[in-house]
Amino acid sequence: MAQYTIGGDKYLANNKTIYEVVMLSDKDGNIINSFGSASNIPIADGTVTGYGHVNKFGGTDGDITAGTIWDGNNGAVTYPYPANGVVTVTSTANTGAAVLIEGLDASFASQSETVVIGGTGTKTFSRIFRARMVDTNNDADVVINQGGSIAAKIIEDQAQTLMAVYTVPAGKTAYLIKVVMGSAKASTNSAMKYSLLARETEDGNIFQFKGIYYAAGGQTLTMDYPVPLKFIEKTDIRIDVTAAQQTEASAIFDIILVDN
Repeated sequence: MAQYTIGGDKYLANNKTIYEVVMLSDKDGNIINSFGSASNIPIADGTVTGYGHVNKFGGTDGDITAGTIWDGNNGAVTYPYPANGVVTVTSTANTGAAVLIEGLDASFASQSETVVIGGTGTKTFSRIFRARMVDTNNDADVVINQGGSIAAKIIEDQAQTLMAVYTVPAGKTAYLIKVVMGSAKASTNSAMKYSLLARETEDGNIFQFKGIYYAAGGQTLTMDYPVPLKFIEKTDIRIDVTAAQQTEASAIFDIILVDN
């Protein structure tokens, strides 16, 4: 190996200094730009082995004053994290329509299952963080229960869940690169407080603050993390909000997933 030092402007003969170059390539071995948005395109395309992208977006079910930003919050509801269990899907309309449910199994491995409205699934879920209608719109709210408690909800005519909630699958590490938060009321509304929370399920099982952000009502906040926030496998991540006056609230966060 030829070794070189910039400071001495020469190659080294004593082999005491080693420089290592690390490059990112796609699955065909093509070297790609590993900095900035250019590297994110092949990750989103699924051509970089061992890397993936997750975009989570949530919204409340009408005006709220507190709780987690998800469509099961219609007042001040914090996401409940139901016990492990099979899934049942109910609604007052579209009986028999298929709903695709995405989440984690009892070992925190990624899992999905399609369950019809009015039906019960066969797989055990530990987490549910996304669901969508497969082949028709939903003409009424769709409620997804896990182990007998609500885990997700598809608001009428939305066709999929709106959940600023995610859990890192087993065997993965998550790197959070962006958070966007906002509310519906005008800027004359009192202050909004947004909280990014995370807990490592195998280390204390307690939610900790990873970011606190403030804004007036109606404002949108965007937080970029040039150095991403790192979350280990099985970590629960969610965004909560406190509003001085009732308002709708929304949140988005982007994560790069890397195989351990």
